[in-house]
This record gives sequence, structure tokens and C-alpha cells, in this order.
Amino acid sequence: MPRATNHQEAPVHDKPLVATENLKKHFTIEESLLARYLAGAKDRVVRAVDGVSIEILPGETLGLVGESGCGKSTLGRAIVGLYEPTEGDVRFQGKPLWGQGSIPKTALRRQAQIIFQNPYSSLNPRHTVRQIIGVALAARGVHPQDREAETIGLLRRVGLGEDHIDRYPHQFSGGQRQRIGVARALATNPKFIVADEPLSSLDVSVQAQIINLLQELQEEYGLTYLFITHDLRVAYHMSHRIAVMYLGQVVESADTDMLYKNPLHPYTQALLSAIPSVDASRRANRILLEGTVPTPINPPKGCRFHPRCRHRMPVCEEEAPKLVPVQTPIQTGVAQRRARRMGDESVNGSATEAVNEVVNCRINNGANDMMENVVRRTERTNINRMNAQHLVRCHLHIR
Repeated sequence: MPRATNHQEAPVHDKPLVATENLKKHFTIEESLLARYLAGAKDRVVRAVDGVSIEILPGETLGLVGESGCGKSTLGRAIVGLYEPTEGDVRFQGKPLWGQGSIPKTALRRQAQIIFQNPYSSLNPRHTVRQIIGVALAARGVHPQDREAETIGLLRRVGLGEDHIDRYPHQFSGGQRQRIGVARALATNPKFIVADEPLSSLDVSVQAQIINLLQELQEEYGLTYLFITHDLRVAYHMSHRIAVMYLGQVVESADTDMLYKNPLHPYTQALLSAIPSVDASRRANRILLEGTVPTPINPPKGCRFHPRCRHRMPVCEEEAPKLVPVQTPIQTGVAQRRARRMGDESVNGSATEAVNEVVNCRINNGANDMMENVVRRTERTNINRMNAQHLVRCHLHIR
């Protein structure tokens, strides 16, 4: 699949369009009196989302990845107001979705939409395409006389024809149904769309078409996406930034290129190692996780990943790590450019690699003036500074 997104072209904004603060969504399990008695008369709670704080900037795509059942879809639905949070806050354009001063739900429905995972169950089988999209147009306030023309325009924009307007969902393929879902989401003229696993039930060739369509629409309309997927290859092609979820929490978040080149959390490393590859060396380095995912009803004490982690320490079993910015090497060309100005063309790669090369050369061959100059003149702030864009929830990286 060709890479469709240039991650260096991510939009730059100061204020997020969407933000969550310590968002929690718990579901109480309805049980019989006997089951409650055996459980000590306490309600059992599924902690689907358990303290998630993220920001999504205008015009960008945040990829949300993780195993099935980690809380991705629940988080997406809470962000667009389909679920009321158990605790915490969701804000859209700075206004809360719930409570005092909240954004009116009618306004939210127009500005924030969702594309559901299953195109076979997300469309009303008793309604024609005209009716399905017409409901969304009515929510936007489009006059009934103008809805047919608007519907035809939306169908054409997503790659369908005018002759599809009076057909029912069962008369379309899976890819066509998902295009109808995209058209319905666009009908309200939204600023933000949650794409909840929109490719999972589609063939690979159709997946590529939907990816291209979503990216074209983002460029054309300035859309902001939360793109939910369990496929890290798709996330790489779609996202400017990626957040990795495990058992209801975000365990790592970074710019896409940074996360794929330098994953820090052991869970992220395992996920990336599982991406299919024709490279035999990569297959040999596959990281196999121990055990199974714990239940969100009774998550492990301390770090939730520690029962499966190959790097676990005693502190991991007792203390829950926080999601914090980490200090990592910043990939710059400072050392490379300065070394070349000094006449050494052998130095190449990133600043970190250049410094390592000089240090190794010094150890093996002794110092000389060029080496001393490179080590002395390289800006430390450019090689090892706090990178607020790379967040990780792991005791290995907490200082």
C-alpha cells in the first residue's frame, strides 16, 4: 500500500479542536441477585476508558491503536457525545460537552460526526440513500427542496452515482456502504469526524480506496480525524500522530514517524514487531507477549501491562506510572553539518549518530582537533532536549 500521508505537513495550531481530561467511562454489569451476593453485593464495573487525556489539533489526524477491547471505540463515542463520561471532561472548541456551559447537542451533532465500523449494521435497512443522507441534511437545516441536489453532490463526492439515490443498503457492496456512511457524516458539514475502524470489514483493495477518499476529503474540507484502528500499517499511512491504548489507558503518544522509529513502551514495541514483513531479520525479532490481556473489570495493580511485560520491575507491580513527556534524542543535522564544514565528509546520519561516531572513534584511535571541536560545538539542546510530543506511561522512562 503506498504511503499517502506526509507526516511533516501536519498543521500547526496552538489550541486543540478536541480535548479530553482524565476521561473515564465505566459500565456497570447488570447481574442477578445471586451473582451480586457472591460478589459481595458490589456492582462489578467494566473500566472501558480509565483516565485518558488527549488533544487533537484542527486539521490533523490522530491515530488511535490497540488490541480489540482496549477502549478505543468507547473513547471515540464519548468524544462525540454518544456516551456521557463517568468522570473527567471532553471539550470541543474549548467548550465542555456536558455540564454547565456545555455546547448544545444540536450544534455538536452538526460539527462532530462518526463513521461506524460495520457498514452492514450502521445503515437503516428500511431507508433509501435519499432518506439516510436526508436526515443528516435536515439536522444541518437544509431546505427539503434542496436536499436531493445536496445528496447527489455528496454521492458524487464519495465516488457514487446519481442513480444510487433511491437504492437500499442491501443493494450495495461493503465498500459502497462505507462510502454512504462517509457521505452521511459529511452531510452536516462537520469539523471533526471519528472514523471507528472504517476499514476492518473491507477488502484490501477497497481499504486503499477509502483511505485515499478520507485523505482527499480532509484536504478539501479541512477535516480533523480521530482514526481508530488495530492495523498499525493503516495508522501509519493515515495519521499525523498516534496514541497507543492498552486496557483503557493511553500508554504512548507521539508523532507518527517518531513512534515508528523509536517506540519506547514495551507494548508499542511488541505491536510494531507484529507488523507482517518480508524481511527475515524483522520476523526473527518478533516480540511475543506473555499471557492474555487482563480483564478491565479488575485491572492489575500498578502498571496495567506489567503481567505481560518482559522488562517489568518490582515498582511496576506496585505503582501506576503516569503519562509523561520523555527525554529522547532529537533527530537533527547539527553535528552532521558542522562536521562537514570542518572537512570531515565521513560523518553522516542524525546528530545522535554523528556524536556516537566521534565518541567511538575517540575511544579507538585517540582524540584529535576535529573530534574535540565536534563534541564541544554540538548543541546539547538539539541532541538531548525534552520532547513534549513524545509521551509514555512506563517506569523505564520516568526519571
